[in-house]
Amino acid sequence: MNQPGNSFTGIEQLRIIFMGTPEFAVASLDALVKSGCNIVAVVTAPDKPAGRGMKLTESAVKKYAVEQGLPILQPEKLKNPGFIEALQLLKADIQIVVAFRMLPEIVWSMPPLGTVNVHGSLLPQYRGAAPINWAVINGEKETGVTTFQLQQEIDTGNILLQDSFPIGDDETAGEVHDRMKEVGAQLLVKTIQGLVAHSIQAQPQSSVDPQLIIKHAPKLFTETCKIDWTKTADEIHNLIRGLSPYPTAFTYMDNKLMKIFHSSKEITAHQKETGKVLSDGKTYLKFSCSNGFIHILDMQLEGKKRMLTGDFLRGYKLSE
Repeated sequence: MNQPGNSFTGIEQLRIIFMGTPEFAVASLDALVKSGCNIVAVVTAPDKPAGRGMKLTESAVKKYAVEQGLPILQPEKLKNPGFIEALQLLKADIQIVVAFRMLPEIVWSMPPLGTVNVHGSLLPQYRGAAPINWAVINGEKETGVTTFQLQQEIDTGNILLQDSFPIGDDETAGEVHDRMKEVGAQLLVKTIQGLVAHSIQAQPQSSVDPQLIIKHAPKLFTETCKIDWTKTADEIHNLIRGLSPYPTAFTYMDNKLMKIFHSSKEITAHQKETGKVLSDGKTYLKFSCSNGFIHILDMQLEGKKRMLTGDFLRGYKLSE
C-alpha cells in the first residue's frame, strides 16, 4: 500500500469507500462520518427476505447509510463488471472493510492507498470468521482489535495499529462484541489519521514473536455448539459464554434441545455420571461434568421462550 502524498492535509480530503454489513460495522462507519471523513460510497449486502412475511430486510450498514444520505452500492457479485466500473468511477483514495465479504484482488487493490480491514482480534492470533467467539471459548483473558492492509491471503496483511482490552471471567461473546465495535471504531479513525500524517509504519505479521502459538478462528458449525459434558467446568462455561447470544451452546434435556445463554460453574468432586441433570425443581438446574457442575442460569427449551431458570422451573415439571 502506498503512503498518502503531500496533497492530503487531513482525513476529510480522502475519498473513502466503506464496505460492511452488520451492526458491528456501523460503529466504524459512524466514527468516520463524525470525524469528518468524505465517504463517497457505502458497499453492503443486497437486501434479503426475512421473517414470516419474507419482507426484504436492509443490512444495519445500509440503514445507517440511508439515514446519513450516503451513496449505496449493493452488488450481488463482487466481480460483476458493472460494480467494478462503479468503483473505478468513484476514484477512491482508500477503501475500508469492516465485517464484509472476502474481496477479489481487483477490488482490494484498486485504490492508491489500498484497502484497510478492521479485524476483531490481535493478529496474527485468531485469523478467521469468528475471532470474538473463539477468544472467549478458549478462555482468553485479553483480546483486541487490529487494523491491517488487505492482502490476498485472508487476515494476513501488514498490521497498522492494534488496541487491546481484557475479557471478564463471565463475559459473553455478545458483551465483548459490543465493547469491541467501539474500540475498533476509534482505532480505525486513528489509523486513517496516522496514514494521512505518515505516522504509521506497517508491520508484517511475521515480525510478531516467532515462538507464538497461533490460534485460529474458523467458522462456527452446529457440532461446535453441542456441549460435551465430559469436559471440565471451565471448558464448558467458556463454550457457553463464547457462543452467547448467538449461535448459542446447546444440550438435550427430556429429549428436547436446550439452548444455554448464561451459566455458572461449581468445581467439586462428585460421583455422578457426566451429563446428569440435577434440580430442586424451584431454584437451580445443573448438569454434571468431569470436575463439577454447570448451573444453567438463562436458557430456552425447544418449543418455549427464553427465560431465567427460576422462571422456567416454576412452569415445568422435570422428568425423573
